[in-house]
Amino acid sequence: MSLLEAALRAASVLAAFLVLPLLVGQAEHKVMAHMQGRLGPMYAGGFHGWAQLVADGVKFVQKEDITPRAADRWVFRLAPAVALIPYLLAMATIPIHPGVAAVDVPGSLVLVLAATSVGALGTLMAGWASANKYALLGGLRAAAQLVSYELPIVLALASIAMAGGSLSLMALTQAWSPWWLLWQLPGGLVFLVAACAELQRPPFDMPVADAELVMGAWTEYTGLRFAFFLLAEYAGIVVMSLLFAVLWLGGWHGPFEGTLGWLWTLLKGFGVAVLVIWVRVAWPRLREDQLQRLAWLWLVPIALAQLLLTGAGVVMGW
Repeated sequence: MSLLEAALRAASVLAAFLVLPLLVGQAEHKVMAHMQGRLGPMYAGGFHGWAQLVADGVKFVQKEDITPRAADRWVFRLAPAVALIPYLLAMATIPIHPGVAAVDVPGSLVLVLAATSVGALGTLMAGWASANKYALLGGLRAAAQLVSYELPIVLALASIAMAGGSLSLMALTQAWSPWWLLWQLPGGLVFLVAACAELQRPPFDMPVADAELVMGAWTEYTGLRFAFFLLAEYAGIVVMSLLFAVLWLGGWHGPFEGTLGWLWTLLKGFGVAVLVIWVRVAWPRLREDQLQRLAWLWLVPIALAQLLLTGAGVVMGW
């Protein structure tokens, strides 16, 4: 790969990283509003409030950046970057078209798992470093949630890797067949639920829980640092939605497979992102005991059963 090609790929991933989360955020504003029978943002930018997130970004830039006196200054300031940057790395490995991925490595599935796990550490760092009891409680809740829901995600992805015989996202998408929609459906449902929990999205937003913990681990953050946490959340939705689209829905496989496969991948990913938004609107926040019960009594056993079924299918040559 030439230096120019590498630079173009890096620029493309950076542009997608800046644009796609904003599109998901704008869709959340409007989709949630219509689901709840209201208009949502209507004025910023003119046409249906299309520039609302741009206006929010300008507002965050204008706000003062405050670091609490008792905070662990370096950890406090580094936490938003730790929460945001790993999703950039994860997005770079997701293929959107045959042979088209910014970073195509043999173990890209493992790389995505590692990157998304590191992203969750930003919330833990923020909770510990803020010197605030509400932030600390939010960080502790995030730690418990990470331990509980990382395992179902790993098991669901292990089933897909076993079915496709590879740890490469590109190879797994190329090996996909419509039969996977039925065969791997339980693992896909486990992945979706666990991904919402790992992203701390409602109804799994106990680490934030504004009615109980102000804003959880983000309580002491202002200005751009707070905006980075919000951007990390939307970037996480993009990464998890595209990952589900390429592994369970076939990515570029479909009517536009020949020339517009990348568009088919993005449309599938956007559909999954809308489903994640719909879950936020439709379900109330769980209690902490309900959260743990769902993970250990339902998701983990279902994921293990899916892994057993996949192993039997591979051995029998299904």
